[in-house]
Amino acid sequence: MIVKTPTKYFLVAGSSEGYTELNSFDGALLNAGIGNTNLIKVSSILPPSCEYIEPVKLPYGAIVPIAYASITSQLEGEIISAAVAVAVPEDSSKPGLIMEYSSRGRHKDIEEIVRNMAKKGMELRGEKLKEIKSISIEHKVNHIGTAFAGVVLWD
Repeated sequence: MIVKTPTKYFLVAGSSEGYTELNSFDGALLNAGIGNTNLIKVSSILPPSCEYIEPVKLPYGAIVPIAYASITSQLEGEIISAAVAVAVPEDSSKPGLIMEYSSRGRHKDIEEIVRNMAKKGMELRGEKLKEIKSISIEHKVNHIGTAFAGVVLWD
């Protein structure tokens, strides 16, 4: 096996302004506490029996699997938001589900949408839901802004 299946996960969110779109995205990662790592974007499955933990300081340069949502805008005054939700099944031997969503608008509205996405995804799978964990962030654009939210999969 090339990659070990993660056993833990945590939620992060950050936002930033930047000189360019990439600088803005980089700043949002730094603000979220994961900016000095190498992110590998993964699809949206939480491994079975994966344990929720509070965010940890990741080693510099670590290769980090993450499911995330982000949005960048250059429209001054615009409110942008990103959110992720984790649906945990009652049966811990089954996989959970991660949903990501970003859009223009307030973070509370975006977080509600992503939580409903996670709930519907579990219904589609025929799995009973134990709980949903979520995080969101909003950003008012000044020049070039980014909002970012993610689920870090860790061991």
